[in-house]
Amino acid sequence: MTVSFNTIPQNVRVPLFYAEVDNSQAGYFSQALRTLIVGQMLPAGVAAANAPILVSRTDEAKTQFGIGSMLARMHDVYRANDSFGEVWCLPLADNGAGAAASGTLTVTGPATAAGTINLWIGAQRVQVAVAAADAATAIAAAINTAINADPTLPVTATVLSAAVTVTAKHKGTLGNAIKLQLNYRGYAGGESTPAGVAVAVVAMTGGTADPTLTTALAAMGDEEYDFIIMPYTDSTSLDALKTVMNDTTGRWAYNRQIYGHVYAAKADTFANLVTLGGARNDQHASIAGYETGVPNTPWEYAAAYGARNAVFIAADPARPTQTGELVGILPAPAGTRFIMTERQTLLNKGVATSYVGGGAVRVERAITTYQKNLWDQADPSYLDSETMHTLAYVLRRLRYNVTQKYPRHKLANDGTRFGAGQAIVTPSVVRGEILSEYAALEEMGIVENAKAFAANLIVERDANDPNRLNVLYPPDLVNQLRIFAVLAQFRLQYPA
Repeated sequence: MTVSFNTIPQNVRVPLFYAEVDNSQAGYFSQALRTLIVGQMLPAGVAAANAPILVSRTDEAKTQFGIGSMLARMHDVYRANDSFGEVWCLPLADNGAGAAASGTLTVTGPATAAGTINLWIGAQRVQVAVAAADAATAIAAAINTAINADPTLPVTATVLSAAVTVTAKHKGTLGNAIKLQLNYRGYAGGESTPAGVAVAVVAMTGGTADPTLTTALAAMGDEEYDFIIMPYTDSTSLDALKTVMNDTTGRWAYNRQIYGHVYAAKADTFANLVTLGGARNDQHASIAGYETGVPNTPWEYAAAYGARNAVFIAADPARPTQTGELVGILPAPAGTRFIMTERQTLLNKGVATSYVGGGAVRVERAITTYQKNLWDQADPSYLDSETMHTLAYVLRRLRYNVTQKYPRHKLANDGTRFGAGQAIVTPSVVRGEILSEYAALEEMGIVENAKAFAANLIVERDANDPNRLNVLYPPDLVNQLRIFAVLAQFRLQYPA
């Protein structure tokens, strides 16, 4: 018998016709990339903490995690940037040992003319009508009422005389990042404080103790999440993700092959962001650093940054994600944005950057935090997150081809004589399969230099284990157009 059957026995004697179906040569590679958003939920939410849950709609996120919760807001911003992708959420309860951040708004008056107070809490505007002759206490009471009337805000308010105390709904350090300000859009946007009125703003502070991620991250199991979005950039949280993602025992390990990439965000001064990036060295994480003048919270920025990268990577894992608009993210005022030399330094310190173009905040370069090799020498091999996504795509595709076409094959040396229908592979057969697949990847623009790949590809049987095939797989990943350098060597006139 030369044909290898999977189920039809060789010794069957009952007549007549038998057929089995084999799809090993009919399939084709496809993948559904999934996003996991990590964030805090409110007690009003009905979801179980530390358990991933599929959430398609933001209305559902509000029910599951509570209106005004960090996680519901992250889902809302994510969906504004990616309306198609599959989104899972990993809700966290507040740390019971934590404290909620708070700030104050102290009003002075009375108003000498009617107008509108434009209070910005993060990137959400709260408008309060002011009538002429309104006392400071009346204006403060109106501000307090307006804040509490919007359940989607990340804060609640109380009022005492002319002072409004604003308190974060969540405990933890991220509450300190909720920006309070008046008239973000300024006169050009029709925002100004009514005459005779002043509002003294004391920034949010006092938030302590973010959730511990250990239990939540363990709940991820072996489920694939290609884009893991988290709001925390403290060393404890980042180290926990680094352990989960690592190449030895984590999601990128040889025996797990789950892959994925972490996206986080941090608003801080240029100097502090340089310090943050310099302390990290992880190819599986990208931290988007942005200016403190941006109204949005870190969890919103991380959601938008991760979503925009997810949309582009899902379409083509090797194409650069630069220029992608971060929908829902407001730019820092002109004059307070990081200039080019600062962004260059940030990119040299492992911090991903953004820029403002056409009035919108956009991805500039979503680099990873990886900067040094094992000997603490500069190493750009894992500089760009696109490299990691491309590697995951190539390896998954190779794994699919091997497991789809050769799930129960025998292994023999090259030169072995066997029937054409036998379920046998040799090193040469596998080599041919790999080269064919590489050619397809090159046609798709995922890899390049097929000839060099063929010259360096090694497929051989293991010297000690006759059932093992060893492969040195050396793909040349296609690169991205990052720099276009021009020397404009002008003349006033070319000689005749």
